[in-house]
Amino acid sequence: MLDATMKQQLGTYLNNLRNPIELQVSVNDSPKSKELEELAQEIAQLNDKISLTTTRDAIDGRSPVMTIAKAGNDARVAFAGVPMGHEFTSLVLALLQAGSHPSKEDVALQEQAKSLTRALNFEVYVSLSCHNCPDVVQAVNLMAALNPNIKATMIDGGVFPDEVKARNIMAVPAVFLNGEPFANGKMTLAEILNKVDDDADAKAAAALADKDPFDVLVVGGGPAGASAAIYAARKGIRTGIVAERFGGQVSDTVGIENFISVKYTEGPKLVAHLEEHVKEYDVDVMKAQKAVALRKTDAGLTEVELANGAVLASKSVILATGARWREMNVPGEQEYKAKGVCFCPHCDGPLFKGKKVAVIGGGNSGIEAAIDLAGIVEHVTVLEFSDTLRADAVLVKKAESLQNVNIIKMAMTTEVLGDGERVVGIKYKDRRTDETHVIELAGIFVQIGLVPNSEFLRDTLALTDRGEIVIDAHGATSMPGVFAAGDVTNTPYKQIIISMGSGATAALGAFDYLIRR
Repeated sequence: MLDATMKQQLGTYLNNLRNPIELQVSVNDSPKSKELEELAQEIAQLNDKISLTTTRDAIDGRSPVMTIAKAGNDARVAFAGVPMGHEFTSLVLALLQAGSHPSKEDVALQEQAKSLTRALNFEVYVSLSCHNCPDVVQAVNLMAALNPNIKATMIDGGVFPDEVKARNIMAVPAVFLNGEPFANGKMTLAEILNKVDDDADAKAAAALADKDPFDVLVVGGGPAGASAAIYAARKGIRTGIVAERFGGQVSDTVGIENFISVKYTEGPKLVAHLEEHVKEYDVDVMKAQKAVALRKTDAGLTEVELANGAVLASKSVILATGARWREMNVPGEQEYKAKGVCFCPHCDGPLFKGKKVAVIGGGNSGIEAAIDLAGIVEHVTVLEFSDTLRADAVLVKKAESLQNVNIIKMAMTTEVLGDGERVVGIKYKDRRTDETHVIELAGIFVQIGLVPNSEFLRDTLALTDRGEIVIDAHGATSMPGVFAAGDVTNTPYKQIIISMGSGATAALGAFDYLIRR
């Protein structure tokens, strides 16, 4: 299972175990069971603090399954399937946490997890190609490691397809809590705790209430926000950054090949580096906090109101709230979101193996999605509103060469069709003839661009017709002392490297504003 390099690296990590741990593997006669048993044996051989037992009995009704526990304790973390691919890191962290190696997660969040008193049984359905799934798996695994009232199980949907079908799972990560649907999509530890802790908002608001005014407060934790915070902090001024999730849209990006000086990286890796860089400076980072209002005070400060009721004040503010996937806004889309309507082909593509799907959008994202999906699904239909494709010629040529990809131009999607539980088709109108057509399929991947996260600013700042914040060459908005950067602005090109540059510009603009006051 593990090559020599992986064994060496894992063995080095396992030297951090502080106490013995126990692995138990439920086995059957399937090939995946043999893989999991082999993986467990290789792990146990790497460190004498690890013991291994096998059983033919199912664990929580499943097999193959591997559980991990501190020696002498009941197992609270389990992997149903073989945790390789993107989930290998989840496995390594679970081993270390069972061995009492301290987590690097925020201490306050760990204490919040420890304080939960009700029984919580998390089941996270994943695909091993999903780059968003490990964040959720690792979050609930840590909660289980910290709190004896909590259990966490990763379930590879490819190994347990009957469960996926029975629970009508059409997108991953899909999280069930105590047997009931809990959430779909990427979530951080803070976001999960906010959902299960009834007092989370009050605790967060209380923790933020006594903060003194900042010199610069950055709203948003993507590339623009991180860049702005670093540039501001380097000026030696009091800097804070508040964000729903650190990394923003980049967290959902797989391959990044146009970040100058780095030939290739992936979104989650870049986000980790961004956060690590921000933490090198004296920046007050406030995660899992959503801004809902912006206003000026009589004292000349700018206040940012958060969804939990807390209010932060600052002498200057940099808005870097980014953008989100644009939706089709047609009947059936909301009803069947995560039930066949998807936005991440890398994450959810494997769930549609051997089925027919559609991709909405003929830009780079849409054509790349079609090419990726073509290797998994039975057939891909690309629906493009315009009479031309906006994707790069090399991508279009590749897509057109694939026998199971069909591209339809001048097609306006009018409705998502479903049977009450899942998508069964899509309806579109031919813009040349006004004829309506129906395509029978199981999944729809929406790839039609981004919408700026600026709704809360609609009556506060000057915005374009598309909702973008209007800024000048210094990043300044229509409100004195308020600057903006990145994809939420009217900057013409939405690129990671451009967002970082605009974040630096906004920070320098804010600093210039402060010293001239």
